[in-house]
Amino acid sequence: MSTAVDVDVLIVGAGPVGLYGAYYAGFRGLSVALIDSLPEAGGQVTAMYPEKLIFDVAGFPAIKGRELVAGLVAQAAAFEPRYLLGRQAVALQQQPDGAMVVTADDGTAINCRAVIISGGIGTFTPRPLPAGGEYVNRGLFYFVPSLAEHAGRDIVIVGGGDSAFDWALNLEPIARSVTLVHRRPAFRAHAHTVAQVRASRTEIITPAQVTAVRGVDRVEEVDISIDGESRTLPAQTLIAALGFLANLGPLKDWGMTVVAHRHIPVDTTMLTDLPGVFAAGDIADYPGKVRLIAVGFGEVATAVNNAAVLIDPSAHLFPGHSSDAVPA
Repeated sequence: MSTAVDVDVLIVGAGPVGLYGAYYAGFRGLSVALIDSLPEAGGQVTAMYPEKLIFDVAGFPAIKGRELVAGLVAQAAAFEPRYLLGRQAVALQQQPDGAMVVTADDGTAINCRAVIISGGIGTFTPRPLPAGGEYVNRGLFYFVPSLAEHAGRDIVIVGGGDSAFDWALNLEPIARSVTLVHRRPAFRAHAHTVAQVRASRTEIITPAQVTAVRGVDRVEEVDISIDGESRTLPAQTLIAALGFLANLGPLKDWGMTVVAHRHIPVDTTMLTDLPGVFAAGDIADYPGKVRLIAVGFGEVATAVNNAAVLIDPSAHLFPGHSSDAVPA
């Protein structure tokens, strides 16, 4: 049986930017719901790198992904946002009076006056490893939500981007061994992180590719090809950090302009070309865009303030600083 949810603002995407938007909407006196296809709040941060240290969030010299998400959830909690997790926003219907109805894939209808899309890169799926797919979650992983469960293991990481090097850096102190395999001698990861991994006991093998994965019940060893030469590595954990395929899914059929299948152009108010629908965070696009969590926080605050005026034209665009508010 389908249900209905009535709120002022629906936020599509419960990552860091969406969570901060939920707080700010509450601060503006707006009721809010967040919908996300993932089963937990935190978006890509929770799914991909909860243990990773993030260095570019203002006020924190370094903070783990899961700690940042926990803080954002706690910040928003005072305003009791409604979470619709494990559900996908499928269709948008605009009403003659400016209201909107967003339908989820489970039939839930969300009645709202404004929508803010903060879906990051949209729905994402990992690029598969050419060999060993049958060992997923039996030694082969695309995410590392917990470092501790890999302690004492021989770990092989495949990839040359930031995730591969971040995981190598974080797992090396607790693993029996860490080997990073990449098909090219050049890396996409930040140079500083690459230098740190090179200085650790992690073995870096390039140019190389995984050709076979073996084990009885779970991964036990991995074959790699190095310039045509074969080598077998012990591995109880194999991490494929080959990037992700992003897909906006049903959002691309809502009628908004979409650039390169993943970005939504916005104006200075963060409004898309669809009335009442705003975008913020990595998914939003405009000239000079810089994709950082810190930038997304400012964008979603701008979107919420402009949504507040859209909902109530008599409201002030800028409500004042939160530090001016009288404590409850």
